[in-house]
Amino acid sequence: MVIRYLYVYILECSDDLYYTGITNDLEQRIIEHNTGIDKDAFTYSRRPVNLKFHERFSDFNLAIEWETCIKKWSRKKKEALINSDWLSLKEGSRCNNNSSHINFK
Repeated sequence: MVIRYLYVYILECSDDLYYTGITNDLEQRIIEHNTGIDKDAFTYSRRPVNLKFHERFSDFNLAIEWETCIKKWSRKKKEALINSDWLSLKEGSRCNNNSSHINFK
């Protein structure tokens, strides 16, 4: 039985923006990003890219869910994940807008 994996990853682009993606072959995908095989890709004009974070999943649905979640995060929260800064990651998850329940104590 062959176990297949998906990798959720974060790249730092040459313009300091982050790109979050998913693949079944992480090493090959990084090469593709840096080679620039798709002129319409987000990373094409932002090469070279550097891998900052990756996580392996055997549950494909969970991997897709995780990638979707990370893509919605702020830069600060992504950096907390990259740096394994769990306290900052937790703080980045707090709702701080004016309508937040924490403002109505």
